[in-house]
Amino acid sequence: MTGDSSSTFQAGQTGLIVRIPEAEPVVHGWRERLDPSARAGVPAHITVLFPFLDESRIDSLVSSALADVLGKHRAFDLRFEQCGRLPEVLYLVPQPDTQLQRLTEAIADRWHEAPPYGGRFTEIVPHLTVAQGQEHAVLEEIEAGLFSKLPFTSHVSSVELMVHDGTKWQGRASFALRPAPKGRTPDGKS
Repeated sequence: MTGDSSSTFQAGQTGLIVRIPEAEPVVHGWRERLDPSARAGVPAHITVLFPFLDESRIDSLVSSALADVLGKHRAFDLRFEQCGRLPEVLYLVPQPDTQLQRLTEAIADRWHEAPPYGGRFTEIVPHLTVAQGQEHAVLEEIEAGLFSKLPFTSHVSSVELMVHDGTKWQGRASFALRPAPKGRTPDGKS
């Protein structure tokens, strides 16, 4: 749930994320210093949809609909082998990213009033932000330091609803993805 460095989070904002706990030992120190969402309590993650609905709109019907939409998608594995860049942002690239894009599209299709990133960007680029708002030389240094800590993998089996309470982001609910069938890998191959 990153924005530009001038953005501030507001009470009642919500977002949907995929936690990547395996990334914490790799990126925690950088994120705490250089990613505003980390300082606001968001763990290492890939954003599925931000901003989502205001907290005042999250009731049992919305929660049930989220569970239904997300429960139609299978759990999957991600591999992180390299870094990527957006303007003033260094991130880890999740591969493959197709399932992440499908999750975002499914939620945005269900809730048209909540387009990804508030409609600011037309392309969905799944990413795990490490640092933002930094000069090129700083991002180069961080990327060089990350290189020896890659690759790693992560299993994604749920999507978490985060809510900003005015001070910090808090996990509010977790929505399970459908387990991969026995005898098949999470990407559906035998």
